[in-house]
Amino acid sequence: MKHTATSSSIEDYVKVIYAFTEWQDKPITSSVLATRLGVANSSVSEMVRKLKDLGLVDHEPYSPIHLTAQGLSLALSMVRRHRLLETYLVQELGYTWDEVHDEAEQLEHAVSDHFIERMSAKLGHPVRDPHGDPIPDAHGNITMVPSHRLDELDPGHAGRISRISDHDPELLRHLESLGIGLDTQLTVVGRPRFGAGLQVRLDLSGNDAGPQTLGDEVAASLWLASVGSHTECTVQELTGGSLMSPHSVQ
Repeated sequence: MKHTATSSSIEDYVKVIYAFTEWQDKPITSSVLATRLGVANSSVSEMVRKLKDLGLVDHEPYSPIHLTAQGLSLALSMVRRHRLLETYLVQELGYTWDEVHDEAEQLEHAVSDHFIERMSAKLGHPVRDPHGDPIPDAHGNITMVPSHRLDELDPGHAGRISRISDHDPELLRHLESLGIGLDTQLTVVGRPRFGAGLQVRLDLSGNDAGPQTLGDEVAASLWLASVGSHTECTVQELTGGSLMSPHSVQ
């Protein structure tokens, strides 16, 4: 994926627009984009107009923002950079998974395409980052594991953790203290009879410590790839696919 020179602000905008819709279908609005980037609504409006002039987004006043094919290609290029850098920092430099996001944010704008491809080769061309987010390949193809957000699943649903939101480093440290990480096996038990949260049964090296209650924020930050099936399942369609062709840019 080769692109003409763009500013780091443009790169950040298209990456955030893409990331917001990667694991769910709801499009992003200007106000949500402002919150995600920590900037004023007026700044977002001005930048979105610029992105539209550059052919990177489709947008009409008071409507959601959608990436064009050109904008999606640039976004996937930046996502590839960010997630490869996070992976390199963890695997090669000993960073923990709660430290890498901000570091990668700084580095992704500074390194060359050649550096990124050499780094990918060094890592063995990984397909997911330390949090389970898929890494696009050099052509913009992206493979996503069909998954559901944990708090959307009904009792009896079982599987392995396929993705963990990295929006809050403290939450990542909390999950680590519980022994929850990528590929952790669990089964949804249900909602507590009294109080909030979601009860799950973790399969940790064959040790059954009984149901654990995860807080609502924790349950909303985990994605589960289903294993097997259960009777009277109310979950219909999975988020993701073996190859997300709408996200494939040649």
